[in-house]
Amino acid sequence: MTESRKLKVSNRLKVLQVLPSLNGGGVERGTLEISEALVAAGHESWVLSAGGRLVGSLEQAGGHHKRWNIGKKSPFTLLQVGALRDWLNQNQFDIIHVRSRMPAWVVWLAWRKMPEQQRPHLVSTVHGMHSVSRYSAIVTCGERVVAVSEAVRNYILNNYPETPADKIELIYRGIDELEFPHGYQPPEAWRTVWQQQFPQLVGQQVITLPGRLTRLKGHLTFLEVMAALKKEGIPVKGLIVGGEDDKRKSYAREVYQRCDALGLTQDVLFTGHRNDMKEIYAASDIVLTLSSKPESFGRTAAEALSMGVPVIGWNHGGIAEILRELYPEGAVTKDDSASLLSAIRHTLENKPSIPPNRRFLLSEMKAQTLKLYDHLCHPETQ
Repeated sequence: MTESRKLKVSNRLKVLQVLPSLNGGGVERGTLEISEALVAAGHESWVLSAGGRLVGSLEQAGGHHKRWNIGKKSPFTLLQVGALRDWLNQNQFDIIHVRSRMPAWVVWLAWRKMPEQQRPHLVSTVHGMHSVSRYSAIVTCGERVVAVSEAVRNYILNNYPETPADKIELIYRGIDELEFPHGYQPPEAWRTVWQQQFPQLVGQQVITLPGRLTRLKGHLTFLEVMAALKKEGIPVKGLIVGGEDDKRKSYAREVYQRCDALGLTQDVLFTGHRNDMKEIYAASDIVLTLSSKPESFGRTAAEALSMGVPVIGWNHGGIAEILRELYPEGAVTKDDSASLLSAIRHTLENKPSIPPNRRFLLSEMKAQTLKLYDHLCHPETQ
């Protein structure tokens, strides 16, 4: 780091996070969480995106928003590189943190042509295990590259070997202990309304599969599991929590038709989109996670297990790491239906006690991210 660059940096950091939009989702949620942590620590937090319904939450928590659409996957988006470079030069950020591929390309092209002594430090996060390509490689552009799980770290090392291992920072996504407290029980008022909406669940053991109706989430496998449990005479009801995907209506029809063909219309209930996942987790005996492709982290599994609710799922991706830490008995070899049924039976019969989550915590994610920022800007104090 040059002397002039050192002089630009003070203990109060000015940090810019960049992503396509702020409409909702795991990446957006994490962006707001880091913004809140920055503000709470006395730093200046900015987010650049095309906007969305979460902008108000960002600003209410003390963050600043710059509306700029650099997330559209089009060559024309790259025409904004020059204007973005001018804006970055004017604002003199200490850190730019990119969280998505197209915005990362625009930011990197702008950043690399800035005078070296004026460049912010560049951080990138790999939130998903994308198809390997030159386009996707941009997620490793940062001076430090954040991997949200060991699975993602291995994905980077295996597919982008030009990325030095010591450049990768493992920072797990984190669950808010206050939002998903261990041992939580829903209030009676919620239970009353829930039982009115779904009277079939009263007095029943419940297995829940969260996730929008997309093929990736494994709904058809879930239905086969429920049919097998019914055939064995095991008293259990299934719950699919998630709305239809507007782009995948045909898949939703396929799921409904399969449910009917298996004779499960009274045994598997579809709730649609819900905003009360904490209560639904607590009302479930088991939560399943059956994604056909490895997930980079697996927030659903971490949320339910943090509350003490058993989770059973395919032993791959980030979910494997969460299960290994909190409920190893729930890890099942992918597509091994017999082992999946065995794990479900064992869990229903034994009602296991899940230990508190001490590893995948929001407080840890915030602290480690801010420590990374500080280390880049003040290496001499480390």
